[in-house]
Amino acid sequence: MQIVRALTFPAVAAFIYLLLVPAVTLASPSGDARPTAKPDVHSHAFYVLDETDSSVLAARNEQVPAPIASITKLMTALVVLEAEQPMDEMLKITSADVRGTVGGNSRLAPGAKLSRGDLLHLALMSSENRAAHSLCRNYPDGIAACVQAMNDKAAALGMTTARFVEPTGLSSHNVASPEDLAKLVLAAAQNPTISEYSTDASHAVYVNRQRLDYRNTNRLVGNPAWRVNVQKTGYISQAGRCLVMQTVIDGRDIVIVLLNSWGTLTRIADAKRIRSWMESLPDTTGT
Repeated sequence: MQIVRALTFPAVAAFIYLLLVPAVTLASPSGDARPTAKPDVHSHAFYVLDETDSSVLAARNEQVPAPIASITKLMTALVVLEAEQPMDEMLKITSADVRGTVGGNSRLAPGAKLSRGDLLHLALMSSENRAAHSLCRNYPDGIAACVQAMNDKAAALGMTTARFVEPTGLSSHNVASPEDLAKLVLAAAQNPTISEYSTDASHAVYVNRQRLDYRNTNRLVGNPAWRVNVQKTGYISQAGRCLVMQTVIDGRDIVIVLLNSWGTLTRIADAKRIRSWMESLPDTTGT
């Protein structure tokens, strides 16, 4: 009773207001503002974009640049493909590719020869670090020119927070905001090679007559309930676990960006939670 008496009328009114008004107001898929529950996303930063009308459905820390780990490889793939070098040209993994990927995992030993197309396939699908480094090292005029092209491409896409220092994502100095990464995903989705390679469930290559089988790092591409058009995962300790993708939810093209997820399965669970949240929203189409 003493606590109740201590409250002034304005305080009581404010308290009642907070109880009655939803805590978060987000844009609905139709683009109008309506009170909705926020999706239960556990990743530190996220961004959900509806391409239909370019509306942002939900976001957190979306304009804050952060390490992006192997999401970097989408940009590497873009500039490599734009250089229009032969995809069937055989490239050799060298000691320079080993030195350039310290701290990363790879089954490609120095001396291994693969086509540029196979290296690109493994870099996008399985996040093969030496494959990505070799692609950039064999870019016209080498690594420095490749990284410069990556930064130039970021600027051309309007990615004002993006910065690249190497092609694999092993450096925490490769950074971008979730909002800017959505621009990268949209650009990557326009390239049929990136779309195909990044969403393959598996791919096999032969090195010195030995077959090496690779799997996609994103389990959603093999899930029949999902239609993923382009995707990339990433992980280094400074970035946490990351995931970007363009997918179709309720017939709409949706870009999802998830950064700094520390649980092993959290980024996949977050994507599922976003989908469930979207499917639970009221139908505003009038059908």
